[in-house]
Amino acid sequence: MKVISTQVFRGPNIYSLKPVIKLLLDIEELEERPSNTIENFTDRLISMIPSLYEHRCSEGVPGGFISRLREGTWMGHIIEHTSLELQCLVGTTVGYGKCRSAGRPGLYNVIYSYVEEKVGLQAGKMAIRLVEHLTYGNEFDFKAEFSSLIRTLEKTAYGPSTQAMIDKAKERNIPVLRLNDRNLVQLGHGVYQKRIEATVTSMTNLIAVDIASDKELTKKLLDDVGIPVPKGQVVDKVEDALEAANDIGFPLVVKPLDGNHGKGVAIGIKTNEDLVLAFERAQVYSDDVIVERYIKGRDHRILVVNNELIAVAERIPANVVGDGTHTLKELVDIANLDPRRGEGHEKPLTKIFINAESERLISEQGYKLDSILEKGKVVYLKYTANISTGGTAIDRTDDVHYSIVDMAKRAARVIGLDVAGIDLITSDITKPVEETGGAICEVNAGPGFRMHVHPTEGRPRDVATPVLNMLFPSGSPSRIPIVSITGTNGKTTTARMVAHILKMAGRKVGLTTTDGLYIDGRKILTGDLTGPWSAQMVLRDPTVDFAVLETARGGILRSGLGFDYCQIGVITNISEDHLGLRGVETVEELAFVKSLVIEVVEDDGYAILNAENKYCVDLAEKSGGKVAYFSLDPENEVIKRHRAAGGTVITLNDNAIKIFQGSYEIPVMNIHSIPATFNGRAMMNVANSMTAILAAYLSGVKIDDIRSGLKTFNTSFYLAPGRLNLEQVGDFHVLLDYAHNTAAYEALATFVSQLNTAHKIGVVAAPGDRRDIDLQNMGAQAGKIFSRLIIKEDDDSRGRASGATSEILRQAAILAGMKAENIQIILKEPQAIEYALKHAERDDLIVITCDNIKRCFEQVVHFRDSLRKTL
Repeated sequence: MKVISTQVFRGPNIYSLKPVIKLLLDIEELEERPSNTIENFTDRLISMIPSLYEHRCSEGVPGGFISRLREGTWMGHIIEHTSLELQCLVGTTVGYGKCRSAGRPGLYNVIYSYVEEKVGLQAGKMAIRLVEHLTYGNEFDFKAEFSSLIRTLEKTAYGPSTQAMIDKAKERNIPVLRLNDRNLVQLGHGVYQKRIEATVTSMTNLIAVDIASDKELTKKLLDDVGIPVPKGQVVDKVEDALEAANDIGFPLVVKPLDGNHGKGVAIGIKTNEDLVLAFERAQVYSDDVIVERYIKGRDHRILVVNNELIAVAERIPANVVGDGTHTLKELVDIANLDPRRGEGHEKPLTKIFINAESERLISEQGYKLDSILEKGKVVYLKYTANISTGGTAIDRTDDVHYSIVDMAKRAARVIGLDVAGIDLITSDITKPVEETGGAICEVNAGPGFRMHVHPTEGRPRDVATPVLNMLFPSGSPSRIPIVSITGTNGKTTTARMVAHILKMAGRKVGLTTTDGLYIDGRKILTGDLTGPWSAQMVLRDPTVDFAVLETARGGILRSGLGFDYCQIGVITNISEDHLGLRGVETVEELAFVKSLVIEVVEDDGYAILNAENKYCVDLAEKSGGKVAYFSLDPENEVIKRHRAAGGTVITLNDNAIKIFQGSYEIPVMNIHSIPATFNGRAMMNVANSMTAILAAYLSGVKIDDIRSGLKTFNTSFYLAPGRLNLEQVGDFHVLLDYAHNTAAYEALATFVSQLNTAHKIGVVAAPGDRRDIDLQNMGAQAGKIFSRLIIKEDDDSRGRASGATSEILRQAAILAGMKAENIQIILKEPQAIEYALKHAERDDLIVITCDNIKRCFEQVVHFRDSLRKTL
């Protein structure tokens, strides 16, 4: 088998609204060998992954997939199910998948969902190797491969604290964007965004974190306000440690000044000899070492969020309980078989690792690793009760005394932390510390949530919601409005119009287009930026309060969408373009791809559709929200029906643009007051203006602001590069446009035919990856529009031989009636433009269908400037 290509869709896509991986898989000769023709295939697969029995498949019942295996199914289908189950077995819950033929025998699209991208990709590769092993006997170590998959998850998965926050954020429909491959996460979009890294938030005070990291300073500040802390000293020499011990008195606790996770901590030190050893171990982690009084009692972690006590857990150091049969080492191995234990922080508990410190503690209790413990005997393996070193937790939230609640809240305020983990040692959490002699030994920034979310005993606590409520109080927004615009033609101009209207209305707009990415009107990146990566760049920008995203077919097919929902989804029109590319062969299939934009419209949002385009109208039922239509024709049947049903439409009536919501009429403006329409001659821009008006209006923009926006929007290169840029050059004119498909050529022809010029000279090209029929149609249009034709080619021939595209255009133009002597072929765009400019006559119009828009404009301007210098 051979993987031809791998695609990762990180957002909504044409296969699912959730992330999926797509493998284009060639199963080669196995097309003729379904599962039932391979000896013992099904039984051997089930023996390796028994849980595949739960897969229902098309049968709809448990065991359905197994039935399909025994009846005979193809390897792509098997790899789909196996990839899903492998992910489930390591702890990521996934379930969606499908396998479909990809156009020829043996070629399949294998699609399956994932949670962690690297885990999903590795699971797919492992599934292929497993199937090849069962089919051909290739070497395959299931245990080793599965262990590797687990390690990948452990390296890439969110920690439990971060995951708890993300789960709650999704429940509240707060957007989540991962900012690195660990735990740095953006919650919310644009100006509303907040960040978390585990339990450190964008509201966490840096000074407070520094204080909490300095254990001695923490104790001093708490002591200064009367909060009980253990007496101690900071030392950096063993002699000073011994002197401190003499002053404080045994038993002692010794720990690094700025350590964490219990590293280098020794508890219950009773002799000078043990003190010296403990001091040396602590100095491995910090030059400065704390020597403090040992507080007898139980270790409790108190979680305070936004000055409120949220949860309390009693932490118990890693330990084993004897059974009278197994050695201490064997008991540790048994404990580590608990599926709740993982290598790091990715599971509720951490595996217990025996190190030199553990062996010392075991020895102090009178045992060795090979000792067989009597039944019921508890032997502790760590000095500290950290969950990260194998400890366990018991929920005590409902047991805590009210005075301890107040003390913990005061302690968090003193240090200044928004999320604080307060370590309290007391013999009885139900009593005041004045009675028990308890004390706070540490206050931690970024405390872990594991012990509260997944306690070993007791009730799990929802500790993430209070943090989210702090970051996003009730009623506060987390999403910026998103207008996503797609279609065959007009989407770039419409997007620019919407963005301009919003900017004039005072919004900070993030705009993506085919020529660049703009923040508040300033271009920050150049290129075709209409895919998910650029959309997410806008949503990550903390200055943006409104996103206008041109969303092209290519980005959807490559990677899906860069957002989960939009407020407004627009489809300007759908016609033949890009057919035969990326598996899209028909206009209906193209419509299906573009329909994704309206499928993700929010419930209270709008899909804006072209009532004059049957493909758009047919997509209305796919809208995730409400539907609004636009049409140049007020008598359009779709418009009339929708308006009669109380729906929202925008249409043209005697050159006046009007919005109708049922019987309610809103006059907007006359098309002659919109510069981009060229006094109504550029009907494509009349339609684009209407679409932009409706998108802005349904986004809450006032009509006066919409009018102001469109009155100040024109089709200059600076506001709409490559979209009807009309420049005067000496005594003739040049029109720059990005027309690149048949429908665009037709619209251009309609506009150009209304311009009073001596001659119309076309400098034209067409993308080389279009079908021959598409090139012929464009060539025919060019032959009808222009009196003379200069045919060029794009810089990127897109797979065609040099000169092949231009020859198809030439022949089509001749068939359309243009004389051959009026056609020239100059393949390089700059040379073709140069020729046209030099041979233009008075009152001529040169129309350039641009490839490199900026280069074309600069060449025209340079030529104009050179003319002025000669005058």
